[in-house]
Amino acid sequence: MKKISKEKRNQLLTVAFATVAVLGLIYFGLIRPQYNALSKIAKDKKDADKKLQGIKQTITGAGTASNTLTETAAALNQTESDMASGDLYSWTYETLRRFKQPYKVEIPEIGHPAIGDVDLLSYFPYRQIRFTVNGTGYYHDLGKFISDFENNFPHARVVRLAVQSTPGPDGLNEKLTFSMEIIALVKPNAS
Repeated sequence: MKKISKEKRNQLLTVAFATVAVLGLIYFGLIRPQYNALSKIAKDKKDADKKLQGIKQTITGAGTASNTLTETAAALNQTESDMASGDLYSWTYETLRRFKQPYKVEIPEIGHPAIGDVDLLSYFPYRQIRFTVNGTGYYHDLGKFISDFENNFPHARVVRLAVQSTPGPDGLNEKLTFSMEIIALVKPNAS
């Protein structure tokens, strides 16, 4: 290579520095702001996609929630269908009369139900009735009756049970005389 004159070398260096400076200005003035803008757009798009996925899941969940609500409302209506309502003494008497038929338990006396607020939970949307039932029966028959009663009526509970034995005619089979207090929930808006 031939030696370049000092003047040409200075011109070449000036052109090189000017080219680097122009390229630097183009990069920092035009390309980098565009790159930052594209990065921001990509981040915004990613955030919008996440929001869209969340909305789609909410929409899908709304159908599931609606189905769950419908099923729960049907289950509540089913459970409330045998709750105390209307004339509470009539409901109490008829419910116990129908329920005791297959059992060997005699219930000659059913007390008048007293209605009040639920004393187990505060701010509970139901009211309760409390009534006393007196009768007689053998030990196993009475136990089966109480167990089946509480299983068939999940909204009713035996809270006080007093049992006294009375000897049978042969002296071996003892019949039990019982008195129990039952608490049952009352259907809301029931007259």
